[in-house]
Amino acid sequence: MMYTLQQRQIPLHEGYEVIVAGGGPAGCAAAAAAAREGAKTLLIEATGVLGGMATAGLVNAFAPFSDGERVIYGGIAQTILETMKSQMPHVSKDAVNWVPIDYEGLKRIYDGMVTGAGADILFNTTLGAAEMADEAQVDAIIVNNKAGLSAYRAKVYIDCTGDADLCARAGAEYEKGGEGGALQPASLCFILSNVDEEAFRRGPGTLHIDNPRSCIHAMVESGKYDIPDKHLCQQWIGPNTMGFNAGHVHDVDGTDPQSISRGLIAGRKLAYEHKRGFADHHPAFANTCLAATAVSIGVRESRRVIGDYIFTLEDYLARRSFADEILRNNYYIDIHNTPEEGDRQKSGERWWSDTRYEHYKRGESHGLPYRCLTPKGLRNVLVAGRCISSDRATQGSLRVMPACLCMGEAAGIAAKLAADMPTVDVHAVDAQRLRRRLKEEGAYLPG
Repeated sequence: MMYTLQQRQIPLHEGYEVIVAGGGPAGCAAAAAAAREGAKTLLIEATGVLGGMATAGLVNAFAPFSDGERVIYGGIAQTILETMKSQMPHVSKDAVNWVPIDYEGLKRIYDGMVTGAGADILFNTTLGAAEMADEAQVDAIIVNNKAGLSAYRAKVYIDCTGDADLCARAGAEYEKGGEGGALQPASLCFILSNVDEEAFRRGPGTLHIDNPRSCIHAMVESGKYDIPDKHLCQQWIGPNTMGFNAGHVHDVDGTDPQSISRGLIAGRKLAYEHKRGFADHHPAFANTCLAATAVSIGVRESRRVIGDYIFTLEDYLARRSFADEILRNNYYIDIHNTPEEGDRQKSGERWWSDTRYEHYKRGESHGLPYRCLTPKGLRNVLVAGRCISSDRATQGSLRVMPACLCMGEAAGIAAKLAADMPTVDVHAVDAQRLRRRLKEEGAYLPG
């Protein structure tokens, strides 16, 4: 069944040069960078906080910022990391890899960074539609919030939704998932408090699957708990408080609201099952409290925009550099498999493939070209975050927060450069000028 909307007028807000959709790491960096460059900028965010999976999603640590020799995610990304660490006395000043996240502190840092640069923020505002001036140019976006439906117009739009929602609504080409539409499972992160730190130190150490003494093995093999697999990462995030990225919620499509709703319900149940299992199998968790589950489920993949260049596994394995590269990346290819894929590819008890592809050595990294941020067929739209133009394998590396922060900063600068053109065209941005500005702001772009 289809319903035809009645013709009506809604408020139109004009005057912005750049509008960013999505307030995760990529969106925050994009909005801050565009505003810093002098663009009148608006950031719209569907939840009530900035930071995406690092705040609303309760991911417990940042992926590594270092290639083993130096920090390679510079600029805004490094500023965010160092500012957060400065408020965490229990974290070493030298820590750059797997740094635990201070959720409340990071919310304030993102708020301050974006508003301090001069950008406006609209929380609890969802993207509904893209109105087109022609097949290649977005005229306005339609959003919904407590004021009802409104239209917002800008010269340039940046899609940082993670699911390429703006690009899809504007008619851009995209790919989705893997063979047969397979999508990596999601995870709902959670926090346990009142963990006995002394008992944990006497225990088996990490609860990760790689540790043969981890209680996760006994928990899953007992069949007593509704836990589908042994995926488990834990991190101390405060005194007697531990954050978890554990378990998989399968068959979650981040572009399907019913699927997301089912996933959230299943994820909350799965968090409680882990809490029960830990209490039974590890003395440190005997009296723990399930303090929080995330309000946003961790979707690892959905749409990938088709851009002017598609970054490929061949590029990754070759450690390729590009004349127009806007960041360096060295995170491993981290694909969490569906059960069907796991049956075909699992190594031991592992249902994900971080060991399937060659890992980089110390000091190694690859470049990412600006052309991965420019959707084919759209003149005034950029994309940053996990939905950029890449193949499925390399999306498993590029989706992490340090890389997304760097993409966002590049997109924000590029948006202002495009907005200043007599005729806006993100594909015609001078990549060398963009690279110079990134370097001036602290980006690591060797060569």
